[in-house]
Amino acid sequence: MLMSDSKILVVDDSSVIRETLESYFAEEGYTVAGAETAEAAELLLNEQEFDLILLDIRLPGKDGLTLTRELRSRSEVGIILVTGKQDDIDRIIGLECGADEYVCKPFNAREVLARGKNLIRRVRKQRELAKPMVEEPVLRTVGTWQLDTSRRVLVKSDRTISQLTEGEFQLLLALKANEGVALTRDQLMDRIKNRTWNATDRTIDVLIGRIRRKLSEDPLCPQVIITVHGVGYLLSHTAQDDC
Repeated sequence: MLMSDSKILVVDDSSVIRETLESYFAEEGYTVAGAETAEAAELLLNEQEFDLILLDIRLPGKDGLTLTRELRSRSEVGIILVTGKQDDIDRIIGLECGADEYVCKPFNAREVLARGKNLIRRVRKQRELAKPMVEEPVLRTVGTWQLDTSRRVLVKSDRTISQLTEGEFQLLLALKANEGVALTRDQLMDRIKNRTWNATDRTIDVLIGRIRRKLSEDPLCPQVIITVHGVGYLLSHTAQDDC
C-alpha cells in the first residue's frame, strides 16, 4: 500500500492551523480530515481508521492529553501533539500518555510533514507485524511475563496481552539483550535511534515508566527493571529483595 493511501486526522480548534496542516498533507496526496474538538474527532475515529493524528493539546471540552490516553489504550495510531512553547510539562505528560512525537507552535509545516511521514511508516510496519503470523512466536522471559518478539507484545502467564509501542519494544529488547548488565541512557538512546523523534534522557525515563506499568511493577520498588543510580537501567535476572 502506498504512503499516499494513508489517512490523517488534524484536530485543532484553530481553523487557520487546522486548514494549513490539512492543505499541506493533502498536497502530498494524503487523505486528510479535520476536527475542531476531541469529541468531533472521536466520531470520525469511530467511522474509519487513521494512520496519523495531529492533535492540539489545548482543546475546548475534552483536552488532547485525555484523548491521547484513551486512544493509546486501544490503538497504535501515530500521534503527534501540537503544543505551545510554554507547554513543557504537558509535552512530558503527553509522551507518558503514549504520544509518539510533538511539535511546537509556531511550527514549520515541512518539518511536520517529514515527521508525519516517518511516523506513518512505523505505524504501517507495526500493523503488518500485528497480523497473524505463520511462524512460531519467539518468547523471551521478562520477570513473570514473556516478550513475544514476533508480535511485539508482553504475554502474562494467564495469557493476558499488553501491547507495546515501537519505542517500548526496542528499549525492552535492548535491556533483554544485555540482561544483568546496567546500560546508560546514552546506550539506550542509541538502541532506539530509529524512532521518529530524537530520544533524550527524559524520553528514556518516560519509556521505562510506561514499561514498568505494563509489567505491573511497584514504582517505589521495581523488581524487573532496576534503576542503577549514576549509571542507568538494568533488566534483572531475578527479583530484588532490598526495597
